[in-house]
Amino acid sequence: MEREKFRSRLGFLLVSAGCAIGIGNVWKFPYIAGENGGGVFVLIYLIFLVIMGIPVLTMELAMGRASRQSAVLAYKKLEPKNSKWHIHGWVSIAGCYLLMMYYTTVSGWMVDYCYKFAVGQFEGVSPEASDSVFTNMLKDPVELLIFMGITVVLGFLVCSGGVKKGVERITKIMMICLLVLIVVLAVHSLTLKGAGDGLKFYLLPDFSRASAAGWGNVISAAMNQAFFTLSLGIAAMEIFGSYMSKDNTLVSESVRITGLDTFVAIMSGLIIFPACFSYGVEPGQGPALIFMTLPRIFINMPLGRVWGTLFFLFMSFASLSTVTAVFENIISSSIDNFKWTRRKSVLINFVVLFVLSIPCLLGYNLLSDVHLIAGKDILDTEDFIVSNILLPLGSLIYVVFCTTKFGWGFDKYAEEVNTGKGIKLWRGLKYYFKFVLPIIILVILVNGFIGK
Repeated sequence: MEREKFRSRLGFLLVSAGCAIGIGNVWKFPYIAGENGGGVFVLIYLIFLVIMGIPVLTMELAMGRASRQSAVLAYKKLEPKNSKWHIHGWVSIAGCYLLMMYYTTVSGWMVDYCYKFAVGQFEGVSPEASDSVFTNMLKDPVELLIFMGITVVLGFLVCSGGVKKGVERITKIMMICLLVLIVVLAVHSLTLKGAGDGLKFYLLPDFSRASAAGWGNVISAAMNQAFFTLSLGIAAMEIFGSYMSKDNTLVSESVRITGLDTFVAIMSGLIIFPACFSYGVEPGQGPALIFMTLPRIFINMPLGRVWGTLFFLFMSFASLSTVTAVFENIISSSIDNFKWTRRKSVLINFVVLFVLSIPCLLGYNLLSDVHLIAGKDILDTEDFIVSNILLPLGSLIYVVFCTTKFGWGFDKYAEEVNTGKGIKLWRGLKYYFKFVLPIIILVILVNGFIGK
């Protein structure tokens, strides 16, 4: 049976960007920028995106497009005879399952908060009492189960329609809504009193603040964020390469995907920093920024219920676009490897992922005493394995496979990348890709262990 393809280039770009654009952009990026001095961090982050993020992204997409297969079969088609590279394909699929085991819970938090603001649960709540809304939510396993379940159901419903009629059609709508919402929210934040101070903090490089944060910390944080923002290393992007046309070079497409991903990350900061400075809130507060700090701001803001609803609707679209994209990878892998129909793959994986997602949400209530790696709770343990091990290690494997004679080889990789019209890969980068890029990724891998 002929493999499905995207209906349009725009569909491919929005779906691929939707996979990359997730909670890391709109949640993690602003607070890490806040912790690491603002403008200088943003500048270093953009440099690492160009020298590291885009090259690895072209490798995942090249393997998908050249093979027209999901992770395991892509390796089997491209690897030298009798080699075992395809084992990483199975590890990648396992990584996608593990990512969704906690991502569905956090996505459920976004949908839950959107609902809470929409129905007016924050109306009349004091700023101090708003913090308890989040802690009470975490203590209620039934509430968490309901909104995790909504996330899982929505994701598989979209994927059940196939690539064109399901994933592409619905994700395009979600992404267009997301982009409109983020512009509306950013413009509103810029009109707040004191917004200028937030903009200066966020976008103007201040080397004294970077020095105070520690240059090593700033560079390390920028490198990590540039790497993790594109969800590379577990074949989450490779699958969309298998559905794309050969009309355009993969450098061109990777630049566009990265550009969309970066646009959302930068715009998220334009929403959050002016609002924080306008209401005298510390912008480097960490993960609590979204669920505790920002609701306090919305409560004090004119039409706060409306702006709070729109913000968490935007967050919901960002997280659901990633959920849908990774679900499609899981479904497609089951179809390719086990010869299941799409319907069978959707039904079986729906049950599996719903069940596998339950321990994470119970980790804040019934299983709150369970601590696994280095005393971490269930969600942080699952995130540590994916973010600090599977993503960097997987990316390292992709780089070695695509650039050395022991794998697919640089010449075949470069030929696939340069097929089509657009920006071509300069073959003079071969030695940078073979020797320097692996070292950068190794630094991230080692730093992930030391830092955690």
